[in-house]
Amino acid sequence: MELWIVRHADPDYEHDGITEKGEREAELLAERLSKTDFSAVYCSPMGRAQVTAQYYLKKSGKSAETLDWLHEFRGTVNKQGGREICWDRLPAYWTAIDEYYSYEKWLGVELMAQGDVKRHYESVCEGIDELMSRHGYVHDGRIYRAEKPNADKILLFCHFGVEAAMLSHIFHVSPMVMWHNFVALPTSVTRLASVEREQGKAIFNCIQFGDLSHLYAGGEEPSFAARFCEQYTDDTRH
Repeated sequence: MELWIVRHADPDYEHDGITEKGEREAELLAERLSKTDFSAVYCSPMGRAQVTAQYYLKKSGKSAETLDWLHEFRGTVNKQGGREICWDRLPAYWTAIDEYYSYEKWLGVELMAQGDVKRHYESVCEGIDELMSRHGYVHDGRIYRAEKPNADKILLFCHFGVEAAMLSHIFHVSPMVMWHNFVALPTSVTRLASVEREQGKAIFNCIQFGDLSHLYAGGEEPSFAARFCEQYTDDTRH
């Protein structure tokens, strides 16, 4: 089985939609995705993912099931008297804490334990486990029981934060590493493929991460969204 995870097009966060550039990106994405036969399509409930998906759904004639847990990752932490998203932490802070590199220990760090991160992370883990089980692969420790092995292709439209959380659970690694050392730009395609080298026991390989070949083929420059400045003196996002 293959799991295709697609981030929404260039976002208009203020209106939870996509920009004019995002519309061009979504058209190129739809052209690419329409060449593959997907067994099932799922989508985040958020507007920017729904709009992006519509370009593909209209072109392919398929329909998508909306899953609430595919919403952008909602975990927050207490910070300076308010609440902040948990996964945007400055490098000097999080890289100094060994527990952030551990799948088993990252949620126990004081900052994470004081917020609602555990509840939202577990929701994503339960959601992706249910979906994989629905399609024949049951999470069992660090592997999957291939109860109904297949060559189906499953398509998800969602967001970078929740994508990183999903991948961390599938690969049994801390999401802090995925959130900070990887980046999936708008309309990027990440593909996971099952590997069943022992009968009934599977893992998933990442055979493509953050692919944007459809944009390059269409002459469209990738969006900067989700990236940060390459140099501190840059006038880009810090």
